[in-house]
Amino acid sequence: MKKLPLHWRIMLGMVLGVICGAIFTQFEGGATIISDWVKPFGTIFINALKLIAMPLILGSLIKGVSDLKDISKLSLMGGRTIGIYLVTTILAVSIGLFMVNTIRPGNSIAEATRMELIAAYESDAAEKQAVAKKQKEAGPLQALVDLVPDNIFKATTENGNMLQVIFFALFFGIGLILIPPKKAKPVKDFFDAFNEVILKLIDLIMLAAPCGVFALLAALIVESPSFDLFKALGMYALTLLIGLGLMIGVYTLLVRFYVKIKPGRFIKGISPAQLLAFSTSSSAATLPVTMERVEEHLGVDEEVASFVLPIGATINMDGTSLYQAVAAVFIAQAFGMDLSLGTQLGIILTATLASIGAAAVPGAGMVMLVIVLGQAGIPEAGLALIFAIDRPLDMCRTVVNITGDASVSMMVAKSVGKLKKDPVEKKWNDHYPKD
Repeated sequence: MKKLPLHWRIMLGMVLGVICGAIFTQFEGGATIISDWVKPFGTIFINALKLIAMPLILGSLIKGVSDLKDISKLSLMGGRTIGIYLVTTILAVSIGLFMVNTIRPGNSIAEATRMELIAAYESDAAEKQAVAKKQKEAGPLQALVDLVPDNIFKATTENGNMLQVIFFALFFGIGLILIPPKKAKPVKDFFDAFNEVILKLIDLIMLAAPCGVFALLAALIVESPSFDLFKALGMYALTLLIGLGLMIGVYTLLVRFYVKIKPGRFIKGISPAQLLAFSTSSSAATLPVTMERVEEHLGVDEEVASFVLPIGATINMDGTSLYQAVAAVFIAQAFGMDLSLGTQLGIILTATLASIGAAAVPGAGMVMLVIVLGQAGIPEAGLALIFAIDRPLDMCRTVVNITGDASVSMMVAKSVGKLKKDPVEKKWNDHYPKD
């Protein structure tokens, strides 16, 4: 069992959870057993994800921003890199919102099932409604006021205040850049180590994912055994995959019309990195291959690739941002919530900023989703609806993440005159010879 890759163990947990839940619904008292003795383990798993969200965004953002100190030497390249990354991220979130509002996968859930979901999380929903009412009564600039915390320690005690923590992390990271490197080094070393510890904790939490998925799915089956819930889940997956496909199409068009490289050559050049990203679900693990492909096969100068791609692995998570938008609105639809335009614009802002701090490791996107849900007032318990199929979708959105990194590196190289028109391509075996 330990030799099985994590994603297969998660899928196995999902299948066993569905089977277990279906069996226990067939006899009296079975639902109570699942609710009392199995569901708590799923709740613990969700709580662990929520627990790690705040320190992850704090550590990752401060590290990511402080790592940009080289912009002082490469201000033109740095400005264009950050600018293009932000534009593509906003575009990805917008595509996600368009797709989920057009297809509306959550609306395929029957009203009876929806009422069961609402009843199951009634206290959570009431709390969110109270917050929404308070926001509605506030002034037009209240959102801007709420962005700046008056006490950072107080802000870190509630996931709903994540934008305040993001603001502080960005502000703190900028401060680290502006002071002398010698004085900044001890603080930066601390946050580098802090970030490594948090990433290791995520690894440990994800080891429990198969058990968490088993508990969540078993509880979901006994509490809401309607088939339409799984039909809606399939529609959600389809919506997300279409959105991710559209985003790759956007990259291809940008490369075609700005960089003047044919789509076939671009896809051929980056495809080995895409396959590795699909199998590992990690932009960081794929980074060496991504750099090799864009330098040797797509003509990006080494100076540009070594600057743009590592930053992209940290702050450019277009696939993850698109997923967060689709998942957040889908969960809201499942609970019968009608999100206003303002709330959805808030999702764009939150998902964009959260993607900057998203770790380039498997499972981090789910942690970041907690931030988006909390800020939009959507019940975080809705994570149970989508976690079962998150791993295969994580593999797909990582492909989009590294494809975006590659396309942006080509655009930046083109803009600063460091893109080779006819790179001398080396064969794959020249780089990775057989033993």
